[in-house]
Amino acid sequence: MNHLDQLEAEAIYIFREVAGQFRRPVLLFSGGKDSTVLIHLAMKAFYPGKPPFPVMHIDTGHNFEEALTFRDKLVAQTGLELIVRKVADTIKAKNLTDATGKFPSRNALQSYTLLDAIDEFSFDACFGGGRRDEEKARAKERIFSIRAADGSWKPYNQRPELWNIYNGRIGSDDRAQAIAHTQNVRVFPISNWSELDVWRYIQREGIALPALYFAHTRRCIRYEGRLIAVSDYLNIDEQDELVTKKVRYRTVGDMTCTAAVESEAITIAEVIDEISASAISERGETRIDDRCSDAAMEDRKLKGYF
Repeated sequence: MNHLDQLEAEAIYIFREVAGQFRRPVLLFSGGKDSTVLIHLAMKAFYPGKPPFPVMHIDTGHNFEEALTFRDKLVAQTGLELIVRKVADTIKAKNLTDATGKFPSRNALQSYTLLDAIDEFSFDACFGGGRRDEEKARAKERIFSIRAADGSWKPYNQRPELWNIYNGRIGSDDRAQAIAHTQNVRVFPISNWSELDVWRYIQREGIALPALYFAHTRRCIRYEGRLIAVSDYLNIDEQDELVTKKVRYRTVGDMTCTAAVESEAITIAEVIDEISASAISERGETRIDDRCSDAAMEDRKLKGYF
């Protein structure tokens, strides 16, 4: 087995462990490369059957249209069940304050929608595409990451994972609580993969991705050295420097907090060459919301963020 074979085998084993240990798993899907790889791995894990769980997208309302189109096409091709829950609906139902400012990201508000959906469907395990090389808070998490009944993550409450033995036992933080408010587990099957591993696997397996990941011409704002796509969600003023550049995205998220990188890469091989020469992780280079503070990601995780 080569390196990619070993990573694939580990991820497939994790999918099957979750199917065996949990009653109601779900795969969280963003339309990005990592969650697309998760769907590919899940299809392999349960072939010739289908994965025994649905796919769920928490829609911020600030998505790239290309990602939504790709999501719907992929779900139609695979025949998977798609659940969509919208942050805008949560804001209205809970009377939350929507984000303001120049880049009004709804990333922090996603947690409310996610936790409500977990309760609504009684999900006890949620697959995600987080990887340890992305960001230091994610590097702290185990592959089976236990979340409290309120969805919060406690860094000190991590279970050992020795010899690929995963403990998925969960219960209620308070035995008197209803079943809908028990703990849940966030599961990261590609936690041990690097960004390069993901792209090399995409190349090997011939996995389709949204066009956003390859060089295209886009109107952007140049802000603190970063290129943010012009959209209806941004608050543009006269001082903003508007430019038209050939760019691609290393990660796909909320349009208001995801920057593009200048690029000429139109093939997977060219993308791999670019990443090999980069000394900065994709989140470090392109995610504005991670730069609010040194602990921005960890702070969101403590409140239920994925």
